[in-house]
Amino acid sequence: MVRVPLTPEDHERGRLLGLALRDARGDRPMTEVAAAVGMSPETLRKIESGRVPTPAFFTVAALAEELAVPLADLVATCDASRRALGVVS
Repeated sequence: MVRVPLTPEDHERGRLLGLALRDARGDRPMTEVAAAVGMSPETLRKIESGRVPTPAFFTVAALAEELAVPLADLVATCDASRRALGVVS
């Protein structure tokens, strides 16, 4: 199976998702949050920096729950980037 390359919009959504998760983490250590959701700190670092622009849904859901961020808020953040880029679904 061939994976379709990510678009600039995909990368921008991932960047904004990462920023939102990083902001929600606040002063909590990355290692603490990563351990709480069962991932490595390096994976969390990559998500927060946008290097993993399309993390798995259940990864995002676990982070959102741990950070007390409604999934709807994260969706709105990413959807706002689509509107700003002129992408309409």
